[in-house]
Amino acid sequence: MGDLTGAEPPRFITTRDGRRLAVRFRGGHGPALLFLPGYASDMMGGKAVALDAWAERTGHAMIRFDYSGTGESEGAFEEGTLARWRDDALAIVDACEGDLVVVGSSMGGWLMLLVALARPDRVRALVGIAAAPDFSDWGYSQDEKMTILRDGRLEQPSPYGAPMVTTKGFWQSAEALRLLHAPIAFDGPMRLLHGEADADVPPWVSGRIAALVRSADVQTILVKDGDHRLSRPHDLILLERTVESLMESL
Repeated sequence: MGDLTGAEPPRFITTRDGRRLAVRFRGGHGPALLFLPGYASDMMGGKAVALDAWAERTGHAMIRFDYSGTGESEGAFEEGTLARWRDDALAIVDACEGDLVVVGSSMGGWLMLLVALARPDRVRALVGIAAAPDFSDWGYSQDEKMTILRDGRLEQPSPYGAPMVTTKGFWQSAEALRLLHAPIAFDGPMRLLHGEADADVPPWVSGRIAALVRSADVQTILVKDGDHRLSRPHDLILLERTVESLMESL
């Protein structure tokens, strides 16, 4: 994609193992925002689009993309694993130059930590929105885990649309990348937004991240009536203000 100055149209980049990822890049001054969507989500979600509009208004660079098998990227969703989608994010990071502020929603909050650990010289700050590291552990009952291992997949109803499918490949990959058992070696500023009414990711997860991350500049912001998505108009305003304040501090 080149450096982080100058506008480029939406395009595809190809990963080292041949996956073609759809990416939309907004030129502007850095650090650039890199948005990491949640599980089965994509770069056209409400939070990603709202941040892109903020970037346009304020002249910041922003990068949005779709993991392989989601949105406009090539591939089959059920072939995706946490490690593959981490590598997709790293391919985007490596295709550009300059510092980054990574914003991760739900599963994207797990990936933002993995990206920061893999590219510490590139990631200046992190913003988690209901960040969900280790959900392969705390997010499934023992019976559900056994179903995944026995049948190779678990299909669950979802309030957000199509049924949620978890494959054995994804679950095993995620289990190998768990983070909440040891200190997290990130030293930059971190902001963690979490709804207290989140039915999918319990708020204690953000508290655990804050306790484990090495940085001293960590703030956890709880939204009393906030749900998992945090996509209501006032939630999006909070997100924009959080990002703007963080950018001003860098």
